[in-house]
Order: sequence, then structure tokens, then C-alpha cells
Amino acid sequence: MATEFNFELVSPEQLLVSGRVSEVVIPASEGEMTVMANHAPAMTTIKPGVVTVKAADGKTDRYVVFGGFADILPTGCTLLAESAVHVDDFKSADIARRIDAARAELEKASGDEQRFGLESYLAELTTLQGIVVPA
Repeated sequence: MATEFNFELVSPEQLLVSGRVSEVVIPASEGEMTVMANHAPAMTTIKPGVVTVKAADGKTDRYVVFGGFADILPTGCTLLAESAVHVDDFKSADIARRIDAARAELEKASGDEQRFGLESYLAELTTLQGIVVPA
């Protein structure tokens, strides 16, 4: 049984990861999801969170993502992020700006469905802020 698989993390700006890994933990919309070799085929949306990548050599890296989707196959996983950056390159001002923008949009929301979506997104951003920018 194979213990490694191909993984790519892509944002509109750059290809952040491309290579063989042993596992990837992604912030799927329904909760964190660990992807390993021979995973059943799946596709999921990604919420703001941290992607943890364990390379085939055992080295672990973390990336902050702001939405997107993942395509998972038994032989690999591709995560297309709306925005992504290595956790070491993450700037706390970025998340503060996103939170302010979400709050401003929430004030202008016209319907319950739109308000719910924005409130959920704001909660995800606030949680992410606590994870990557500890108090």
C-alpha cells in the first residue's frame, strides 16, 4: 500500500506546494479533514484556516488559506485556494483587514441568507485569527 501521494497547493498568485506528501490536513467546510494516500475520491470546499502538510521526508509545513476547494483522488490531492500564504509569511494586518471588510459588508446585508453567510465567514476569520495570531 502506498504511503505517499501527490499534493499541490495553488493560489492565484503562486504554486505554494507541489510534491510527494504522506498526509495533509485541510480546513474543509464541514470540519478538518485528513487526506492520506488511497483516500476515497471527494471534492470539498475550503473555509479560512490552516493547511498542515507532512512531506514524504517527515517535514511539516503550515499554510494559511482563505477559502477555495480541494479535489481528492486516491493518487493525489489538489487544493485551489482563493488566497494562501506560508504561515511564516502571514501578516496579522491581512486578517484584520478581512475581518473589517466582512463586518462592513454584514452591516449592508439585505437578507437573512446573506447575513448568515457573512456571520459564518466572520466567525471563521475570528477563529483563524486566534490560531495564527495568538493574543
